[in-house]
Amino acid sequence: MSEVKKIATRESYGNALAELGKEFDNLVVLDADLAGATKTGVFKKAFPDRHIDCGIAESNMMGIAAGLSTCGKVPFASSFAMFASGRAFEQVRNSIGYPHLNVKIGATHAGISVGEDGATHQCNEDLALMRAIPGMVVINPCDDVEARAAVRAAYEYEGPVYLRFGRLAIPVINDEETYQLEIGKGVTMKTGQDVTIIATGLCVSESLEAAKLLAADGIDAEVINIHTIKPLDEELVLASAVKTGKVVTVEEHSVIGGLGSAVCDLLSEKAPTRVLKIGVYDQFGESGPAAALIKKYGLDAESIYKKVKAFA
Repeated sequence: MSEVKKIATRESYGNALAELGKEFDNLVVLDADLAGATKTGVFKKAFPDRHIDCGIAESNMMGIAAGLSTCGKVPFASSFAMFASGRAFEQVRNSIGYPHLNVKIGATHAGISVGEDGATHQCNEDLALMRAIPGMVVINPCDDVEARAAVRAAYEYEGPVYLRFGRLAIPVINDEETYQLEIGKGVTMKTGQDVTIIATGLCVSESLEAAKLLAADGIDAEVINIHTIKPLDEELVLASAVKTGKVVTVEEHSVIGGLGSAVCDLLSEKAPTRVLKIGVYDQFGESGPAAALIKKYGLDAESIYKKVKAFA
């Protein structure tokens, strides 16, 4: 049996920017002294005149990106999620979100899978922060194929977009030949009748593995990939919730304000349903190997399986 291909979505981000740069000369990339880590260095090597290193000044970078967008450019402002959504929140809100400018924010190193960099860099709050900004599209791809498609979709979309990428290499689960990403439309990865698992990011592949374990116990789980946290695919979520009557959300993010909260907001209003939120439970991360942290915080396939089994 061939080994599953694994790629970090931050790599996908850098590669996608370089590919798009060949097609669109109005695409510019900004970085905050992290081009090697965010992988925008790939774009810089190909198009040095369209890459701007803003230094360790993330807030200023967002203002520069906002200005460039008013001059016909399509800027991708890049940094770690903690800095892009946290340190620069005011500028993202007021300089990009409020005037609804055509700026794309490429946030890498999100979630606890940042690993050894520890709690200060493990941003588990970014989806909540960005989701709260009016008009901001929030995308969290699940693998390399989806991540590259998301960068293209963000470029083609007119308005602000927050893109979330990870440091850890994760399985490629989508078929590049057939995959199509549509902003605001989730993907049913596996149909089922007993319980709905709604996952995002690296938790999608783990949830698919958990569904296999559940099947062995006679539990038929439906697995939905929600790559776009905002706008949420309400139609898909509602239809699945009504069908199974039980919903579990899984995210590498705080259970406060992210995918789980978005799903609960919808269901509480339009189709009251039992919901279990799996994610980071009101706590900070810690330093350690990414795989070990994912297991400790209950986001690996076996942990998801156990929680869903007890819930279902």
